[in-house]
Amino acid sequence: MESQQYGDPETGRFFMRVHFETSRPAVSAESLRSDFEPVASDFAMHWELWSAGARYRTLIMVSRSGHCLNDLLYRWGTGSLKVDIPAIVSNHLDFKHLADSYGVRFHHIPVTADTRADAEKQLLELVEDLEIDLVVLARYMQVLSEQVCRRLSGRAINIHHSFLPSFRGAKPYHQAHAHGVKLIGATAHYVTPDLDEGPIIEQDVARVDHGFTVDELVATGRDVESRVLSRAVRWHSETRVMLNGNKVVVLR
Repeated sequence: MESQQYGDPETGRFFMRVHFETSRPAVSAESLRSDFEPVASDFAMHWELWSAGARYRTLIMVSRSGHCLNDLLYRWGTGSLKVDIPAIVSNHLDFKHLADSYGVRFHHIPVTADTRADAEKQLLELVEDLEIDLVVLARYMQVLSEQVCRRLSGRAINIHHSFLPSFRGAKPYHQAHAHGVKLIGATAHYVTPDLDEGPIIEQDVARVDHGFTVDELVATGRDVESRVLSRAVRWHSETRVMLNGNKVVVLR
């Protein structure tokens, strides 16, 4: 039904994604995996086989900026984002009402210097208990430990604005406004122990000019971040993203 492929001339690796139907009505994804395993082994393949109807069980993490969370929930609620969202985790209570309005369980896990280890333990227990396939940091403003990053390797996506590393810390849009930036952008990437340096899945920009106020820059940034993160989550949940060392291949 659909097929894409890419051969990387630098690494010599070959990537392929195939979407197919079978004429055998009783066949299952499990039986297909079992049948294909000897072939994959012979060619030393790294492979996955998912039912096209399977939905990635997705846990969303958020702090006090809710635009990405709201966008993901809206897309999920309208059926345009084919995932299941069994839980939302936050270190604040700001968006409990939003989670409640979508019927999603909200887990408040406060984080301080003294409670960080316990908070991460609770997070990993949720990932395990809820059989989570994907964790999305939708403007979650806590740095995950190296241990958590490695446990979630290849299945945790983060979003950040395009001002890094130029404008770090508090109020990056105020800093950008003061320096007269002309482009507002966002990057969605896999989470790694190297802060904001994981393999990039998607990026986008919007042009701004001298007439934009700080509030208009912030609003533009929110729109770009929401678009970029939703694309990254959709492509990952459709198994279109494949890790290629420090990069990814997106077959769409």
